[in-house]
Amino acid sequence: MTAAVSRARITLIHGVGLDGSMWGPLREFLEPDYDVQIIELLGHGHRPNAPEGVTLAQLAADVADQLEPGTHLVGFSLGALVAQHLARFRPDLVASLVSVGSVCARTSEEHAAVMTRLAAAGSDFPATVEASIRRWYPEGTPVPADRIESTREVLLGNDPQSFLACYRVFATADAEIGPELALITVPSHAVTGEFDPGSTPEMSARLAAAIPGCTYSVVSGTRHMMPVERPQELAHTLTAFIKEHSHVR
Repeated sequence: MTAAVSRARITLIHGVGLDGSMWGPLREFLEPDYDVQIIELLGHGHRPNAPEGVTLAQLAADVADQLEPGTHLVGFSLGALVAQHLARFRPDLVASLVSVGSVCARTSEEHAAVMTRLAAAGSDFPATVEASIRRWYPEGTPVPADRIESTREVLLGNDPQSFLACYRVFATADAEIGPELALITVPSHAVTGEFDPGSTPEMSARLAAAIPGCTYSVVSGTRHMMPVERPQELAHTLTAFIKEHSHVR
């Protein structure tokens, strides 16, 4: 009798202010072919609040405690920075790396813009949530209204101080991880939406240039919340990459 072949594991890490529920639409296209693990970052979802001054390394260490070796790691936005840190410093756990909607090497103008958003979140958190909703789901979006409302509820459910601590990591950690990207050795891919205003296609091109052998792709007609807006296309990108590199270690 032939022993059953275990399924490859894909671990999904969400973005700042979100939680594991953002992966619901994508997960439907990954199961049952893959063992899907969804990890919530410290300070998000059902996890304890993030302490003031939390670092990228601390967020990554918390995730590492929940990973098994040989995981295909997929990070979105802040989750992508966490995934890159793990690929660099814990390659024993990471079979491959996919950065979805990742920032990389922000220009001075891009850094100033995100620091402005950070300051705004500190002064008026509900207004920041609404600004995010408008940026992610502009008029005419194909995303259903109930999904948009779900995103809003998740964002508003954050503890503001915990959110600010994690958003500060998102706003600054690309500069921290940047010098380490050239030392990542696992197979890597970057993907973003054509119209993503904050994690632009240019940033994915920078990321691909920084990580040895990294490839990148752009999904046309999409913005930042690609896992919600175009989950089937993203699933195809992920699975094609993983199948191509599942034998590479």
